[in-house]
Amino acid sequence: MISIMPSINRPVPMPAWKRAVDVVCCLAALPIFALLTLAMTIVMKIASRGPVFFRQERVGYRDRRFMCYKFRTMVVDADSKIHQRHCDDLIRSNAPMVKMDSRRDARIIPGGWLLRASGLDELPQLINVLRGDMSLVGPRPCVPYEHEKLLPWQRERSHAVPGLTGLWQVSGKNRTTFEEMLRLDIHYTQNISWRLDLRIMLLTAPALFLQISDTCRARQSLVPSASTYAAEGLRRSGGGRDTSVFSRNFFSIFRRCQ
Repeated sequence: MISIMPSINRPVPMPAWKRAVDVVCCLAALPIFALLTLAMTIVMKIASRGPVFFRQERVGYRDRRFMCYKFRTMVVDADSKIHQRHCDDLIRSNAPMVKMDSRRDARIIPGGWLLRASGLDELPQLINVLRGDMSLVGPRPCVPYEHEKLLPWQRERSHAVPGLTGLWQVSGKNRTTFEEMLRLDIHYTQNISWRLDLRIMLLTAPALFLQISDTCRARQSLVPSASTYAAEGLRRSGGGRDTSVFSRNFFSIFRRCQ
């Protein structure tokens, strides 16, 4: 378990070097952000009518509220209380924080699970970084109803500016419990340094690949295997090799993994 020091009872100001890195990296990433926004606009026209961006209130530095930007990956007017109940269950049980994406959340638009698993849905938070609401590296910004349930010592996570990535994200993320996440966030606030930030940024890409793998594996476990579909195809064709039946079943597997 991550050890944390007794509460220092004061927020940690953002170092000048950290703000400089944020601004330079965000400006460098703007062309990629612009291209992805264009691609998402086209996808939204086809897959899910509605706005490209999604805004959600989050709790940041010193408990200040701000609007966090993301690419929309759910249907318009998705029921937020489903996530709230899921969050309550995770806090109460302290079980590994498996995202609802892995359980084929019906609110997610086609292909949305991949954007979420890869972290690409959070690229619009570069806007928040430029505005100073967030940093590239920092604790995870939580939603208000989650923040209200935190104990006094757990609220120390807001003593640093929240980040796009962080110590929790590269330390197992969905394999950790709610309390472990808080301890990792607080550990970061108490040990901010350019070396730690660099280490976290270098570990972010491998962590995202692992998250994609875990999500894909969990989603595939919820659909019948290829051998099951093959056997069904042979049964329907009377034991012969009816390629049309097998092909239909193969593409059915593909569609159901989306």
